[in-house]
Amino acid sequence: MKKHYFYGPSGEFLPLEERLEVKKNQKKFVIGIPKEIAFQEHRVSLVPDSVKMLTCNGHEVLIEDGAGEFARFSNHDYAEAGGEIVNNHNELFARADIIVKVAPLLKQEVDYMKKNQIIISAVNYHSLSKEYFDSLISKNATAIGFEFIKDNSGRYPVLMSMSEIVGYGVIQLAAHYLSDNKLSKGYLFGGLPGLNSTEVVIIGAGRVGLFAAKAAKAFGALVKVFDNKLYKLRDIVAQLGSDVYTSVLHPSVVYKAIKTANVVICALYLNDDELPFLLTEDLVKEMKEGSIIFDVSIDQGGCCETSEITYVDNPIFVKHGVIHYCVPNIASNFPRTAAYALSNFFTPLILDISENGGIKEFLRINPAFAEGVYILEEKICHPLIAQHFNYKYTPIQLLLGGF
Repeated sequence: MKKHYFYGPSGEFLPLEERLEVKKNQKKFVIGIPKEIAFQEHRVSLVPDSVKMLTCNGHEVLIEDGAGEFARFSNHDYAEAGGEIVNNHNELFARADIIVKVAPLLKQEVDYMKKNQIIISAVNYHSLSKEYFDSLISKNATAIGFEFIKDNSGRYPVLMSMSEIVGYGVIQLAAHYLSDNKLSKGYLFGGLPGLNSTEVVIIGAGRVGLFAAKAAKAFGALVKVFDNKLYKLRDIVAQLGSDVYTSVLHPSVVYKAIKTANVVICALYLNDDELPFLLTEDLVKEMKEGSIIFDVSIDQGGCCETSEITYVDNPIFVKHGVIHYCVPNIASNFPRTAAYALSNFFTPLILDISENGGIKEFLRINPAFAEGVYILEEKICHPLIAQHFNYKYTPIQLLLGGF
C-alpha cells in the first residue's frame, strides 16, 4: 500500500494511508493507556495527537482517568482526540489487546491482565523478581521491553530518546541550582566575556554525555568529557568540535578536573567488573562549595561514593558543601517532552503491527524489533533475563519459525 505523509496541527509528521487500497490482513486493536502508578513516574506513553492518529486508523484507544495529568494532558484532550476515558485500572486491563505504558508492570497490574495480552513497557529486570516473570508467563503474555528494542541501524531508539532528554535536562537543572544563592553561590550558568566559564565535567561519553556536552557548550560552558571508549570520545569531538576537552579515565586527570568543576555529571555505564565508585568521598570534600553532582548512574549503584537515591519530589541533598542530584528517573522531570518522544516511537510501531496482521507476523519480518521481546509463547526469549533468573533460554527465532 502506498503511503502519503502530512504535517498535523501540532507539527507532528503523520502518515495518511491512501484510501484506494485496504490491506486484507490489517488487524484492529484495543489499545490501553493506563495511568502510571509506579512511584513518582510522571510520564504517559501516548499523547492525544497519537490517540487521534490511531483512532483515525480504526483502532480503539482506552485512556485511564488522569493518565496524562502530570504531562498536562486532560481527559478532555484525549476524549477530543477520539479516545475513551475509563475509570480504573481493572477495566482498562480487562478490555485492551495491547497495553502501552512506561514503567514495568506492578504486581497488581499483572493480576489485572487477561490472557494473551501484548505488553509494551520498560523491564528494568534487575529490580524485578522471578515470580514476576512467572506471572507474565502464566498469562501467556507477549511481553516487549522497550529498552531492548533496536532499530535497523542496531541502535536503541527509546533509550536514545530518553537519554537525550536526560542529557539536556541535567544542564537545565544545573543552571537552576547553581543560580540559587541559598544552595549555591548565584552563578549564571555558561560564560560571559571577561569572566570564567562554568566548568562542566562529564564522566561517560554515551548518549547522555553527548547531549549534556552539547547543551553545556551552547551555554558557553567549558566542557570536559571522560570515557575509556575512544570511539565515543571521537564521536563527541566530531559532533561538537575540538574545543570540547576529551580524555580517557586517567585518575589524576579526572580528579584534577573535578576539583575545579562547577558541575559533575556521572553518566558512566557500570559493568560488574568495574569499581563501584569513581568519585570517592575524599574527592567530593575537595570540590568547590556550591558545586553540583548529577549521578545519572545511580540506578546501577552510582559513580559517586556519597550518592544516595533521591526522588523527583525531593531531588537533592547537600554533603560536604556539594549539591547531590541522584534521581534514577530524570526523564520523568520532563513528562510532556518524554511523552511526545515515546509517542513518536510507539504510534508508528502500533500502526506497523496492525498493517502486517498482528504481532507475530510483524516479529517475523522485523528482527530488530523482535530483540525487544522477552516473553513469547510462555517462553523466556531474551538471554539477559534468562541468565539472570536461571530460566531456560529459547531464542525468539525458534519460536517465530514455529508459527
